[in-house]
Amino acid sequence: MSRTLSLFILLFAAVLEAGGDALVRSSMHASTTTARLALLLFGAIVLCAYGYAVNRPPWDFGRLIGVYVVFFFLVAQAIAWLAFNQRPTGSIMVGGAFVVAGGVIMTAF
Repeated sequence: MSRTLSLFILLFAAVLEAGGDALVRSSMHASTTTARLALLLFGAIVLCAYGYAVNRPPWDFGRLIGVYVVFFFLVAQAIAWLAFNQRPTGSIMVGGAFVVAGGVIMTAF
C-alpha cells in the first residue's frame, strides 16, 4: 500500500471517528426523541465504519498511530469549532503542538 493511500485512509478514519463522536454528542442535546435516536444510530454506524477503516488495511497500525493521533486531534478540533462553536484555547493549542510533535517523532523515527 502506498504511503499516500495510507495517509488518506488514516485521515478518512479520523474524520469518521471524530464525526461519529460529534453525532453521538449531538444526539444527547437533540430536541426530540426521534432526532436523538436518529443521531445516535447514525453516530454508531459512522463509528463502526471507523473501526472497519482502520482495521481492514494490511498495515501495522501501531507504526502509524502517531500520524493518526495528529489527524484525529486536528479533525476533532475543527469539528468542535465548526459544529459546536468551541474554539481551541491557548492550552489546547500548546498541547496540540506537543501532539503534532509527538506524531512526527513517532512517524519519522
